[in-house]
Amino acid sequence: MREEIMEILTELRPDVEFEKEKKLIDDGILDSFDIVSLVGELNDAFDVSINVQDLLPENFNCVDAMVELIENLQEEE
Repeated sequence: MREEIMEILTELRPDVEFEKEKKLIDDGILDSFDIVSLVGELNDAFDVSINVQDLLPENFNCVDAMVELIENLQEEE
């Protein structure tokens, strides 16, 4: 899962070293357009539905947070 998220992120923003970043949202590395694209890609790739209430900075600040969010959403379904 982590590798697939990294692939999606790298396609979205090849200029960012996602392994090193821990504050993608807080530091403004990903903007709202990036998040909209990312959410769509994650929904499709992992067959989940990321809802508005899930769109919190702490869910998208780093790859580990995204893995945790997706795992939680998969458990709910």
